[in-house]
Amino acid sequence: MNNRNYQKELDKLIENNRKGNKVPRLFLHSCCAPCSSAVLEALSQDFEIIDFFYNPNISPKEEYQKRVEEMKRLLQEMGPDYKHPVRFVEGEYHPEAFFEIARGLETVPEGGERCFRCYRMRMEETARLAKQYNCEYFTTTLSISPLKNAAKINEIGEELQDIYQVSHLPSDFKKKNGYKRSVELSKEHELYRQNYCGCVFSKALRTVSKYISSDT
Repeated sequence: MNNRNYQKELDKLIENNRKGNKVPRLFLHSCCAPCSSAVLEALSQDFEIIDFFYNPNISPKEEYQKRVEEMKRLLQEMGPDYKHPVRFVEGEYHPEAFFEIARGLETVPEGGERCFRCYRMRMEETARLAKQYNCEYFTTTLSISPLKNAAKINEIGEELQDIYQVSHLPSDFKKKNGYKRSVELSKEHELYRQNYCGCVFSKALRTVSKYISSDT
């Protein structure tokens, strides 16, 4: 059983960097503007951030584009309040990459192996580019969601740091009212809050659940 407190690990790392007057560079994978809002607000106090929007799992393309534009708008609106600069990088949008890793797992319930593969696909590209951009750390905003498995996200991150030789920043961003803060910021900036994670499988599940709820 994993009893690690990833938020405490992050707090200790930040405290040590502050004592050493260090402001490391972080390559941060962003899944969407609402989730990114609170994470960027917190981490920009102690890191120079490259915000990386890489989500080939999102379908259809119109939905993907809508989320990209919301991410850009959030950075434009919140950027002046960040202590350290945040730069935006958009990854390539190749949805076939997601369907390839999801092959054979189409009917697996949300939160299972298909999702874990999706975490890894996005985090691996983040780690790979973090190395190219000479960042000391990489991580993802995914753990801010109550629906995402923080232990699995950190497990994947630690595997990737050994492969790409870039440190994974431990995270469980839902802690310390992180998710609550993301909801507050989403309301404040009137962000588009989608009702499914992005992939066609999660959208179908939400549609079925909504239908069942309205029929009972």
